[in-house]
Amino acid sequence: MIIYLLAYLIGAIPFGLLLAQIFAKTNIKNTGSKSIGATNVLRVVKKSDPKLAKALAIATIVLDALKGILPILIVKNLGYDENILWTMAVLAVFGHCFSPYLKFEGGKGVATGAGVLAVFLPFEIICAFLTWFVIGKVFKISSLASLGALIVLITTSFIFHYEIPVINTHAPIFIIAFIVVYKHIPNILRLIGKQECKVI
Repeated sequence: MIIYLLAYLIGAIPFGLLLAQIFAKTNIKNTGSKSIGATNVLRVVKKSDPKLAKALAIATIVLDALKGILPILIVKNLGYDENILWTMAVLAVFGHCFSPYLKFEGGKGVATGAGVLAVFLPFEIICAFLTWFVIGKVFKISSLASLGALIVLITTSFIFHYEIPVINTHAPIFIIAFIVVYKHIPNILRLIGKQECKVI
């Protein structure tokens, strides 16, 4: 179905990589953690231009979220079924994490995942965001904040929406969570070994 393909291909656009190349003349795939996400944009560009680094990191988060949100909202307004919207959400995250534009490599899926889930589970995303913010402020470790937020999101999804409207299953949430955790395996191993880098 063309809608699914578009959700995947739009989700696969590596905004962090593009922004860093265009505005900072830097290929973030070759330095730092080599991730295309906002954290690596901030870490790499900050070395040469702290103010630009912050602006590009924020832009990366916003664009990575919007590339998941906007296609879903457009299709929703066209009257498509909720099952199709949830499938688009999963494909957007999959596209970000396994981008055909980057030989099926990609980011961690946090911003895109948060974006698509915000369409369906706004209260859960608010709780997850607050968790991410607090953990990030206290420990200054992006991966730890993201994983903590993911746990809170899953937990609160059963509190606020024990039965997900229309689809009546948490399966898409767990699939997105699995993708995000899978992409964080190197970070988890570094966290266990107390070697994970902080974002200063």
